[in-house]
Parts: sequence; structure tokens; C-alpha cells
Amino acid sequence: MKNTLLGSLYLILASSIWGGMYVVVKVVVSVIPPLELVWMRYVVAIVALLVIGFITRQNWRIEKRYVFIIIAIGIIGNAISIVTQETGTMLSSAQMGAIITSSTPAFMVVFARFILKEKLTLKKGLSVCLATIGVFLIVGIGNMDLSSKLGGLSLVTAALTWALMSVLVKLLPSAYSQIVVTTYSIMVALTVLTPFVLPRLHKIPFSELTQPTIWGGVLYLGIISTACGFLFWNRGLQMLNASSGGIFFFFQPVVGALLGWLILGESLGIMFWIGSILIFIGVLFVIFEKN
Repeated sequence: MKNTLLGSLYLILASSIWGGMYVVVKVVVSVIPPLELVWMRYVVAIVALLVIGFITRQNWRIEKRYVFIIIAIGIIGNAISIVTQETGTMLSSAQMGAIITSSTPAFMVVFARFILKEKLTLKKGLSVCLATIGVFLIVGIGNMDLSSKLGGLSLVTAALTWALMSVLVKLLPSAYSQIVVTTYSIMVALTVLTPFVLPRLHKIPFSELTQPTIWGGVLYLGIISTACGFLFWNRGLQMLNASSGGIFFFFQPVVGALLGWLILGESLGIMFWIGSILIFIGVLFVIFEKN
């Protein structure tokens, strides 16, 4: 029970941090494009994680058979998922960013079934259907401009890849330090992204980087959202099973939507709330599933 409570606390912390992240991304991405922003926040995160790792005297050894899983986590979760997430947030709104990626728990149920062989029950199946319908309502099949629809599609890709990454984390031994796993997976993502980013860095208006909101945003994204957020998320997942762990992702849209409304003045339409309620009901089905 203690593990469940502690794991839940880690996941709630991670999701709340990421909910606030959408508002920061929406502000910073107006100056730094998504790909370059992901790269910059990872550079900051690597420095933070290495400092934490050396202070806490981590064991950095990884068995050969787990190297491929860490590479997959880095490419799928830290590179593809985060780039599509920030691209989607740029093209749509902070609220849409937070709410669509909250469909992740439902996708995790599916991946956990095929990869970890966790049982797929009627309740879990229903949760996937409800979350998917909720996402469609929010992305809007109707009156939404092309930019927002592309943003929505990009965010769905982010949710799918993040769900897959979260299930892959469960394949690693729980004895492995999350500081070490997170550091290595971010290093993989940096290696993948660097060739694409370096030729484009000169296009960033560096004069605007001196604004406190921009450099402060980059530091927040690197240290709080990336280093701390990933550590909390991966640690929490190790303490709960994959299907249940993903549920706490729902704290993200609640924080993201409220901050988007409070700080960015984004409006909350009726379809947004109907979609949110459907995703929330889908999430509750998984919470109350007896494993």
C-alpha cells in the first residue's frame, strides 16, 4: 500500500508539472521553434541530471540486454513524442495540448496488453473507446482550422508514442536507478535530434533569448519539466502496474486547461468539456479495474 501511495504521488507530481508545461511551451515556442526547443531543454536537463547523478553517486552500468530498450525509450518517448507534443501545442492551444495527450492512459492499456501481457478486460477496452471519442470531439471533426487539426493529429501521435515509451520502461529492472535510465534515454534523444537542430540554430533570434520569460521558460522546461518530471514519472511507473500508472496522466489536462484559461486567456468551449468528461470517465474505468 505504501508503494502504491508513493507511486501515485510521483505520478501526480509529474502530471501536474507537465500540465503547467503547456503554458510555458506556448509562450517560448513563439521565439524558439519546437525542434530547437526540445533540443535546448534536453541540454539543460542533461546537465541537471548529471549533477544529481554524481552527487548521489549513481551506478551508471547497464546490462547489454537492456541497452536496446533504453535506445527505444530515448527515440520513441524522448525524441518523437516530445517533438510532436510541442509541434502540436504550437499549432493548437495549450488546453488542446494537455487534454489530447491525456488519452495516453488508454493507449497504455493496449500496449501493456501486447508487450507486458497484462489482461485486457471489458472495462479497459471501454476506457480506450471513451478516451478515443473524447479526443475526436476535442480535435474537432467540424469547424476547426487546418492548423488546429494538424496540431491535434500531432498531439495524438505524441500520446501514442508516450504510451509506448511508458510501457517499455516497465521492461527494465526496477533496481535500475531512474536517474540513470532518464539520463541515458535523454542522451539518446539528443544524439538523434542534434543533426537536425545544429543547421537551424542560427535562425533563432538570440536577442529575444535575453527576455526573462524565454530563458526562464527554457530553464523550467529543462530542469523541472524534463529532469524532475521524467524522474517522477518513471519512478512512479516502477511502483504501479502500467495500466493503472497511466491514469495519473489525467492531472495534466486539468492543470493545463486551467492555466491556459487563467494565464493565456484561452476560451473553454462546450466540446472541450464533453471530450474531457469522456476521457475522464475512460480513465476512471481503468482506476477502478481490479487487477
